[in-house]
Amino acid sequence: MDTNNIIVLGAGESGVGAAVLARMKGHDVFVSDNNRIKEKYKNVLSQFDIEFEEGKHSEKRILKSKEVIKSPGIPDQAPLVRSIAERGIPVISEIEFAARYTAAKLICITGSNGKTTTTLLTHHILKKAGLDVALAGNVGNSFAMEVAHQDHDYFVLEISSFQLDGMYDFKADIAILMNITPDHLDRYDGSFEAYAESKFRIIQNMGKEDAFIFCRDDPEIMKRIRKSSISPRMIPFTLNEIFDGDGAYIKDNNIIINIQSNLQEMTLESLALQGKHNIYNSMAAAVAGKLLDIRKQHIQESLSDFQNIEHRLEHVAVIQGIEFINDSKATNVNSVWYAMENMQNDVIWIAGGIDKGNDYSILLDLVKNKVKGIVCLGKDNKHLQEAFSGSVETIIETRSMDVAVQTALYLGRKGDIVLLSPACASFDLFENFEDRGNQFKESVNKL
Repeated sequence: MDTNNIIVLGAGESGVGAAVLARMKGHDVFVSDNNRIKEKYKNVLSQFDIEFEEGKHSEKRILKSKEVIKSPGIPDQAPLVRSIAERGIPVISEIEFAARYTAAKLICITGSNGKTTTTLLTHHILKKAGLDVALAGNVGNSFAMEVAHQDHDYFVLEISSFQLDGMYDFKADIAILMNITPDHLDRYDGSFEAYAESKFRIIQNMGKEDAFIFCRDDPEIMKRIRKSSISPRMIPFTLNEIFDGDGAYIKDNNIIINIQSNLQEMTLESLALQGKHNIYNSMAAAVAGKLLDIRKQHIQESLSDFQNIEHRLEHVAVIQGIEFINDSKATNVNSVWYAMENMQNDVIWIAGGIDKGNDYSILLDLVKNKVKGIVCLGKDNKHLQEAFSGSVETIIETRSMDVAVQTALYLGRKGDIVLLSPACASFDLFENFEDRGNQFKESVNKL
């Protein structure tokens, strides 16, 4: 057995966090990344005297480890990961590893869309109530890095399906499942069933004393609930019906939150975040707050004064009467559907990137009704062109953000909206969705 009893694959946010926590808990750690490691992460590894390699994987050494913590970006199908699994070496996610070292209450949020906003809203509610809470997971710092530096009474965690796939003994105290729509199907061999199953891992190991908050309007969630045996207390939220029992619904333009007959009402107008998708996000966060006995006043104030996140329906500027909106975080079709549904005026839509097997059919009606021009931004826009050539008169190809933004301005008229909502991953032309959103803002500000 090699002395490096824990191997960390991937030296990004989650991998470096896992390595630091492992080191601080007395493990021998070796970090291996097939790509170049960013300077800021190398500095952290060196600071904690953690050995690492980049640009390669020393397979012999890796296959002697006791346990492997795999970054979520590395697929289970990768040959090295398969070799590790074949030898019976456990392969876990950084979140699974970090949970071993905290006794905090864990509020865990997943879903194809809305999970980041809901996570930030939930954290905002708990913080405003004066609880000792930290934000981590797929947003902010990695969970492991947070636990390494300071434990807390509560953690609010955004968790992706890739992270859930590597979680086995992990248990949420409160789990929130926003929705399940096709995304990342390339990682699940094109199987929506496998992806949906992955999302439902959020409730594994939960008991009767725990709570599962879910969207009753999502057909995939409801289908799975009907055929599953679910242990935790089930608390739905919905925009479509009024019901008795615990949960959240709309009545006379008010959100009603009911937990054990303790009702709280808020007007839809008082919400900081407007739009149908944000009502869902606000409901889910409010229900979590009520379950933790947070005072009505704190919940009300938090939902009224919350600041929206960057790259998600973010207002950038109005130029020549045209509003520019940055929704770079919309990396799947369903996110774009939410964005489009919120647009009140004609849209010039900037879209494209690395297409993850998108089915654009759900957008067709919205695009026909709202979009007057599409500006494709990507190396290969064939799929987008084919999907919308019958629905929109003007479709223009671009390969740079500056050109895309200038083209959108040219196509727009006073009162129109230029919406960057790509429906695709960003890695063909940009480092990540943040880089794409920041370049959009820079290009707009240059106009």
